[in-house]
Amino acid sequence: MANTIVGVEITEESVRAVELTRGNNPRIVAAGEIPLPPDAAKDSEALDQDAIALALRHLWSRAGIRSHSVTLGVGSRRILVREHSTQAMSRQLLKQALPFQVQDLLPVPVNQAVLDFYPITQAGGLLHGLLVAAVSETVEDLIATFAKAKLHVEAVDFVPFGLARAARVIAAPGETMAIVHIGDHTSYVVVVTDGIPQFVRIIPAEIETAAVRARAQAAADADTVLETVPPEPVPLHGRAALRAASASSVAIADLAGRIRNTLAFHASRPGGEQVSSVRICGAGVAVPGVVDALVSAIDAQLSPVTAEEVVRSRSIELGSADLALNLVGTAGIALDGGR
Repeated sequence: MANTIVGVEITEESVRAVELTRGNNPRIVAAGEIPLPPDAAKDSEALDQDAIALALRHLWSRAGIRSHSVTLGVGSRRILVREHSTQAMSRQLLKQALPFQVQDLLPVPVNQAVLDFYPITQAGGLLHGLLVAAVSETVEDLIATFAKAKLHVEAVDFVPFGLARAARVIAAPGETMAIVHIGDHTSYVVVVTDGIPQFVRIIPAEIETAAVRARAQAAADADTVLETVPPEPVPLHGRAALRAASASSVAIADLAGRIRNTLAFHASRPGGEQVSSVRICGAGVAVPGVVDALVSAIDAQLSPVTAEEVVRSRSIELGSADLALNLVGTAGIALDGGR
């Protein structure tokens, strides 16, 4: 077994990876992020395998990542996650029984789905936990994409479960904490107690992060190059600037409201607990107005968390603030050997 493990995520905007040492005291030894061209990926879905494979090769070279075995984190609005209860049984028997138990709950035929079950509690012979279902073709396409880059996918994990592992590191024993990843197009809310995810919600939300702005600027620059006579730049002003700022503010306020409602819903459920703190990560945290909106919306102690709080780095700089915020879940995917 290699002495390091690599966690990787593919989003619409980029591919990012972090390499950790294995063992009880992991360290970050390499990390990086490479932007993707438009329409190459869509939140853990490979639309252009060749473009993603090229980006992966560049990422490995630029970041100095050595291991070619990875744990792939997946997470998108197309992944089903819901509570599920079943008779207590061995993990092997549950793996065999689960497809028959949940086939009526899935949006696709059960033979076209990849299933996982995360047990949370057991009482009275019943096992209660979280059911996760992804479209198998999507996962197979991702694995094939990594193979094109000469990388081997050792395991596939659910990004919110990686966030739960990160929360275990930073939370006090017995504390119920919410860890919220605010991404470019998709955000996650995970309520965690002692590293065990109690509740997960995936929220589609378009947030104008630095990566989104950079892609939009690159597209605008490409259009300008195609013009025979380059037009004079026309800066936004007056009503146009106000409309753009208003649209961004509405998206941020809507996301803050959804996060508040998610935490309130969890607390109102039987056995649900009020969270004592909320830790926020993801590039969306660096967007002006996001933190202020969350502070106003959420009645709990709230603060950002970066990857270096979860796993210390070994003489490397993560570079941009966005990368340090984005890598929290990616590092969590690799913790515990990717289990």
